[in-house]
Amino acid sequence: MKYNFDQVIDRTGTDAIKLEGMKEIWGRTDLLPLWVADMDFATPPFVLEAIQRRCEHPILGYTAKTEAYYQSIVNWVRDRYGMEITSEELNFVPGIVAGLGMAINCFTEPGDKVMIMPPVYGPFFWLNSRNGREIVECPMILEDGHYRMNLDFLRSHEENVRLLILCNPHNPGGVVWKKEELEELADICAENNILVFSDEIHADLTLPPYKHLPFAMVSKKARNNSITFMAPSKAFNMPGLAASHTIIFNKVLRKQFETYLAAGELNFGHLFAFEAVKAAYAHGTEWLDQCLEYIVKNIDYVEDFLKTHTPKIKAMRPQASFLVWLDCREMGMTQKELNDFFVEEAGLALNDGESFGKEGIGFMRLNVASPRSVMEQAMRQLEAAYKKRFTE
Repeated sequence: MKYNFDQVIDRTGTDAIKLEGMKEIWGRTDLLPLWVADMDFATPPFVLEAIQRRCEHPILGYTAKTEAYYQSIVNWVRDRYGMEITSEELNFVPGIVAGLGMAINCFTEPGDKVMIMPPVYGPFFWLNSRNGREIVECPMILEDGHYRMNLDFLRSHEENVRLLILCNPHNPGGVVWKKEELEELADICAENNILVFSDEIHADLTLPPYKHLPFAMVSKKARNNSITFMAPSKAFNMPGLAASHTIIFNKVLRKQFETYLAAGELNFGHLFAFEAVKAAYAHGTEWLDQCLEYIVKNIDYVEDFLKTHTPKIKAMRPQASFLVWLDCREMGMTQKELNDFFVEEAGLALNDGESFGKEGIGFMRLNVASPRSVMEQAMRQLEAAYKKRFTE
C-alpha cells in the first residue's frame, strides 16, 4: 500500500475525546479505546499539507467559501455516486449533528413528532428530546443477522409525524439500505407529508461490493422531500474540523433553511474546513480505497477471531463503516453486566449497545479503524476475559 495504516499513533496530549472521555464515563483511563467513531489512522497527508500551506500565510482572517470549495463537493458526489448537483444546492453546516439540530429547529416546532429507527445513533434521541420534540420510535427488524426497516410500523404510526431522520447507511449495524426499501420509505413519507433528513456521513465508507445510494436519488418524491447531510469527516478522519454540508433540491425547503442559517451566520464556516474539504475530495480516492481495504481486513480478522475464540459474541458484519455491532446476547448477561465485563475484565472501552435505544440491549459497538496490532491486542484481552467466564 502507498499509505501506512499499520502505524500506531499516540494521541495522548491531543485532547482526543476517545481518551479524555474515558475518565468521565468509566472512571479510569487505562482502557483500550475502541468506542468514539473516529479512526486511529493518520489524517491523509494531502489534507494536512493543505492546512499547513494555508498556515504559511500570516493572516487567518474571515474566509469566503470559494467556487473551488463547492466544486470539490459537486465533483465528488458525481464521481462517487452519479449524483448531479449544483453549488446552489449546497450549504455548509458545522458538523452533521449540529446541522441536524439546526434543521430540526428550522422545519419543526416544539411538540412536533419526529420518527427515528432504533437501534440508531444516540444523538438522534437527544437532539429531539433536548429541543422539545416528541420522539416516535420505529424499531427495525433483526432478520438473518441484519436489520431491515419496519415499514408496516411506519404506516401504522405516521399520524402527525412531521419528520423522519434516516441513517443511510445505518449506524449501528452498518446496513446499506436496498433501493426497494428506500423507494417505499420515500413513497410513505411523501404521501403523509413527512420530511426526511438523510444522514449520509458513512456513505463514503461503504464497503465493497456494496454501493451507496443517496436517498435523494431514489425517486422524484425522495428528491423533493428530503435534506441530505454529508461530510468527508468520517471517511478522511478529520471530524475535528467540523466540515459538513447539506444538499437540498427542493427550492422552497432550501430557501427556508438558508434563511434560518443566515439569521445566525450558522453556515459561515472557517478557512481550515474549506481547505480540508477541497483537498480530501480532490485527492482522496486512492487513500480512501486503500483505507477501506484495510478496514475490510480488520473486519475479517475480528469476525474470524470471535468465531474461533469467543463464539458467544457474534459480529454483525457491516456493509458500510468501520463500526462492528457485536451481538453478545448468548453471554446471558444484563446490559450492566455486559458493560462491566468489557471494561473491568477485558479492559476495553466500547459503546454501550443500549445507548442506541432499548433494541441495543445485549449488544456492544466496536470500532475497528485502528492498526492491526491494536486490534490484535484488543482481541487477546477479550479472549482472556472470555475464557475466565466460559469454558467450551
